[in-house]
Amino acid sequence: MQTTLTTQPEKTDQEKKQQLEQNLWNIADILRGSMDANEYKNYILGFIFYKYLSEKLETHLNQALKNDNITFHEAWQTGEIELQEAIVEEAVTSIGYFLEPQYLFNTIIQKAENNDFILEDLKESLNKIVESTQGSESEDDFENLFEDVDLQSSKLGKTVEDKNKKISQVLLQLSQIDFCLEDTQIDILGDAYEYLIGQFASSAGKKAGEFYTPQEVSTILAKIVTTNKTKIRSAFDPTCGSGSLLLRISKEADVSEFYGQELNQTTYNLARMNMMLHDIPFDKFDIRWGDSLENPQFIEHQFDAIVANPPFSAKWSSDKKYMDDPRFSEYGKLAPKSKADYAFLQHMIYHLKDDGTMAIVLPHGVLFRGSAEQTIRKHLIENKNYIDAIIGLPSNIFYGTGIPTIIIVIKKCRNTTDDILFIDASNDYEKVKKQNKLRPEDIEKIVTTYQKREEIEKYSHKATLDEIRENDYNLNIPRYVDTFEEEEPIDLDEVCEELKKIKQQEEEVDKEIKKYCEELGIQPPIF
Repeated sequence: MQTTLTTQPEKTDQEKKQQLEQNLWNIADILRGSMDANEYKNYILGFIFYKYLSEKLETHLNQALKNDNITFHEAWQTGEIELQEAIVEEAVTSIGYFLEPQYLFNTIIQKAENNDFILEDLKESLNKIVESTQGSESEDDFENLFEDVDLQSSKLGKTVEDKNKKISQVLLQLSQIDFCLEDTQIDILGDAYEYLIGQFASSAGKKAGEFYTPQEVSTILAKIVTTNKTKIRSAFDPTCGSGSLLLRISKEADVSEFYGQELNQTTYNLARMNMMLHDIPFDKFDIRWGDSLENPQFIEHQFDAIVANPPFSAKWSSDKKYMDDPRFSEYGKLAPKSKADYAFLQHMIYHLKDDGTMAIVLPHGVLFRGSAEQTIRKHLIENKNYIDAIIGLPSNIFYGTGIPTIIIVIKKCRNTTDDILFIDASNDYEKVKKQNKLRPEDIEKIVTTYQKREEIEKYSHKATLDEIRENDYNLNIPRYVDTFEEEEPIDLDEVCEELKKIKQQEEEVDKEIKKYCEELGIQPPIF
């Protein structure tokens, strides 16, 4: 009897990615019952990063030692000091960090499989990663990177044994997942990590806005700032969150260097992890911690592409000292203390190169609010002519807030100098559960309309500067894009005839009811 062996078809990259996303999200179930999404994301993402760093180190060093016919583990076990020092130097110089074999993810997993106590070893392993970078070029990129992974948190369990069991379960589940690091042609892990951040954001409520911009919005911003460009020398996000906006630019163009600043320290750690998980070398990104307005870290830098989704109407000091700050001094007024929207816009403009493009997400109020904001807006339009386009987005597309938002596109050297393109995309979306979501066709329509500067009835309009002056520099989109839908004219004669017919029908029904009541010997209702 002849048997035929069948083999499972090779999974496509998309199938691998979807499987990885599902597996990673399932791991979160282990912690989901004991803490909220904004807390357990730090453990899940931190452990993913630890596994990634371990595998990347082994892969890199095994390749570096290939010509010597020896593996990293074998070379380290020789105990030869000079060889070990050479291995450490190679790792730190090339990929920015080093771990001895005893601190690698797989070593911890072996102990977890034996039901050993792993918390102290795990803590030591995470500390060793950071310590290995001290004094090297990558030190700033790894400093305090795992500080949000609190292995002593009471939310992991009442006793030390409970905590150890919970963490062991997470790591053991994670050990079953293949990150596909050998396949250098695709970025399955990076994309899956982005997916996971998005899933955490959808569960984190108001806190989600601190670390994540929906990919659909990120895509629009990235496509706009890379219009007609295949290479970007430098990209910057002054409120970079998890880094998703910056990384999205790299999907549209080849980016040489990434720069970002983030106020929230937990999110700052997440952004650095996200960069490395997307295989961005440590010397190709510079993410810094701090307040971009009050403590700017890149004051001497200018960038080719700038994107941002800053916190809407955040507070800032608006201190008079900033009237002498080159970022704000020429506008005559400072953004109000209660609304820093224009302060972020001015900060970004200052850092934009003359031939660069920037796109920022802001609330609608910046288009029409008066006082200092009107003064700043008038200067941008009348004296600078920097505003290239204003794009209205649907409401309820951001996590944690339902307000409608806009994108303002800024160019210092514009090809078109006598108009501003207005796009009203507020009605183009689909509803997914509680969120509104931009569809691929919605994104394509926005981007194409912007790039071609098309005028489309009830969707887009190129408003001349004279029109804007007539509106006293009010940029509210309905003033320039008329989306009013006229109702079909009503034929009053036809309506009257219809009413007559209805009246006749009512009289006939009344007669029938009266007839039935008389037959039954009951008093008919009064009509």
